[in-house]
Parts: sequence; C-alpha cells; structure tokens
Amino acid sequence: MKTRRDFLRSTVLGASASWTVPMFIERTFGQLHQGARDLAVQPVTGKDDTILVVLQLAGGNDGLNTLVPFSDDAYHKARPRLAKKEKEIIKLSDHLGLNAALPFLGSLFKEGDLGVVQGVGYPNPNRSHFVSTSIWETADPGNRSATGWLGRYFDNACPGADPTVGISFNKTQPESFGALKNPGVCLNSPELYRWIHQGGNKDQAEDFFASLNRPDSGTDASTADDDGPTDGGSIAMPAGGKVGGISGEGNLDFLKRVALDAQVSSKTILELAAKHKTTVSYDGTPLARNLNLVARMIAGGMPTRVYYVSHGGFDTHNQQLNSHDRLLGQLDSGLKSFFADLKQQGNDKRVVLMTFSEFGRRVAENASAGTDHGKGSCLFLAGHGIKGGIYGRQPSLSDLSEGDLKHNVDFRSVYGNILGDWLKAPSIKPILGADYPSLGLVG
Repeated sequence: MKTRRDFLRSTVLGASASWTVPMFIERTFGQLHQGARDLAVQPVTGKDDTILVVLQLAGGNDGLNTLVPFSDDAYHKARPRLAKKEKEIIKLSDHLGLNAALPFLGSLFKEGDLGVVQGVGYPNPNRSHFVSTSIWETADPGNRSATGWLGRYFDNACPGADPTVGISFNKTQPESFGALKNPGVCLNSPELYRWIHQGGNKDQAEDFFASLNRPDSGTDASTADDDGPTDGGSIAMPAGGKVGGISGEGNLDFLKRVALDAQVSSKTILELAAKHKTTVSYDGTPLARNLNLVARMIAGGMPTRVYYVSHGGFDTHNQQLNSHDRLLGQLDSGLKSFFADLKQQGNDKRVVLMTFSEFGRRVAENASAGTDHGKGSCLFLAGHGIKGGIYGRQPSLSDLSEGDLKHNVDFRSVYGNILGDWLKAPSIKPILGADYPSLGLVG
C-alpha cells in the first residue's frame, strides 16, 4: 500500500483513483511512478517553471519567402513571380526582412523577444516529408532512433512526472514524444473545442472522456499499431512501436494504463481549461483554437512542461504566393492572440514558443509558380526568455547544394539551447547524444 499512497501523493491522477482499481493498474502505476516515490518534494512542473510550446509548420515552409533576403539580386532572379519586393516585407536589417504577413512577429523582434535562426538544417538532408520530419522529431539524422527528442527529455529530466508532462494536439502522438517511460498525452477532437467554448458541465465532460477513451472495436489491443485508437481517440502508442518502459508489462496492460492516464489527465485538462476566461479574441483556425486551449491549460496550472501544436499546408508546389502569405498570416494572428492571452494571465515570462518545419523549399520557383522540396530553412523562437536577434549566417543563394540552401546551423544546437538553458535539463548528452555549440538564444 505504500506504493499506492506515495503515488496518490505525487501525481494529479490520484485525484480520480478509487480503492477498487484493478491490480494491474496498482502494479503499473507503482512501477511507472517509482521515480516519484522517493522525492521529498514534487518534481518541477509547468505549474511552477518554464514551459515550451513547439509549433510545427508541416509540409516544408518556404524559408526564403518567410525570412526574405530582399537585397540579394540572386533571390529576385530565381523567383521572378514569387520574390517579395522591399515594400512587401518588414525590415529586420539592411538585407533581411520578414514577410509582411507577419506583423506581430515583426513587433516581437523590435521588442527583443524574437530569435530568428537562419540556415537551419542537418547533415545529409533528406527531401522526403516523412523521413525529414522523423529526423527533426527524433533529433537523429541517421533516422535510427526509436524515441523522440522530447520523449528522451521526459525520460531523463522529468522523473516521476505526471503523464501530462507533455501534451500534443496532433491526431496521433508526434514522434518527438516517443519515450521509454512517459510519452505524454495526445488529444485531438472537435468535441474538445465544443465542450470548452460552450461551457460544458461535468456530465458532458464524463461523456467526452468516455468517447475519447473507448476501445476501438476493430483493433486487437495486443496488436494495436502506433496510432492507437482511431475513433477520435487521444491515446497514442510510443514511437517505434515500443510499448511501455516497465519490465514485463504486456501490450494490453500498457494500453489500459495509458488509457486510464489519458482519461484522468483529460478530465483535469478540460476542467481547468473551462475555468479560464479571457478577453483576448482568437481566430477560428485550427491553429488558433489549439493555441487558445494551450493558453487555457497554462492559466489553469497544468503541470505540463511541453505543448505541441501543428499548422499545416506548407507543401506549396503550386501557386504559392497567396496560399503561403495566408498561412503565415494565420500563424501571426494565432501567435498574437496567444501571447496577449499569456500576458493577461501574467504567464508571458514563463513560455517560449519554437517553430520548426521538416525542410525549406528550392531557391528557384518551379513552372507552376510554386516551390519544390528543399533543404536549409529558418525557424523562430518567441518569448521574453529569448535573446532577440538574427542567428546563423545568411545562406548563399549562389553556392547551392543541388539547387538548395546549405545549412550552417545544426538544428540540434537549437534543441540543446532550449533543453539546457530553458527547460533546465541537467544534461543534454543523454537526450541529443552529444553536446552541440550554444547559440546563446536564451537569456
């Protein structure tokens, strides 16, 4: 019984546990949270420390029309239809400017709260959406790792953490959350937004959780694939098909444990998020709705250290000009509302948001007034905790790699800064496999 009492004391899941839970839950909970049993105090959580929001720009964002080298003649020659003119950008320097669809990010840059990292990539880059996304998510250019960079952070730096140490709003668990012990929680359902925004009651919440976690009648739990339940579910298997980090735990036990973790954690999420009231207006885009929900969770005191959201549509092979500007405008609007909400809460100094995309686009536009898969690109880091400025060297537009920009910043250097300096991981090497040069992004 000591294991049970200590577990109840050390995790929010204990709030819903009853004395009649099955023995397998008693066993798996006790083993899962063994790191928490001997802690004199609660582990550091998102309730009382820094928080990271990871925002994926899915599809391969065109870095050259996001961070525009407007003074470079080679840029205009390579893109006669797509190149941005000087009047269509927000100047950051005499050579670089943001796409005019990003006025909020421009204001963050002027305030010193936006880090722009140019020329980001990795050795031997791959132009496949699937492979390159996997490389960014696992932080392994060899694409051999069965766990993700954030999952390894949870395993190595967050012992005894609640299952909600990481929350994703993807349809399935992102590969970056793949972990041996604690893969976080994956939530995605229109019912989530409907319940939150219409002011649901307890009964509605219970119905929502029941549907969220009901077994998939077409799937044998012992042979479930990586995506887990498919009927609007929030449960995701760890990356690489590995089930659990508990010796001797079978697939069925793992799925049951994760189902209970997700169900009770989801209940906490909804109850806390429903309480938060804000005067900040959000757009109706999926990205804005997800950022709204993240803000609600932060305001409610969730113990989450990492939130993960996506903004898709960046595979702009055809007629890119208007669609890309529209996507960037949605990004900018969502971030403006999100950071205004955080400021209203008094939580703006505790949150850093990082964007990433699996690759950039080719330097030259194609025959369809779009751009094809490329290599090096740019990313943003936003928040009071970031030392604003431009990082990395401006990639050459004439010295190319098969028509693509060459990277000069390894993305793992960015990860290392965030893990060590923002999330305060005691050691980077077990997470990234090596130490990487610091960019000095956090301060």
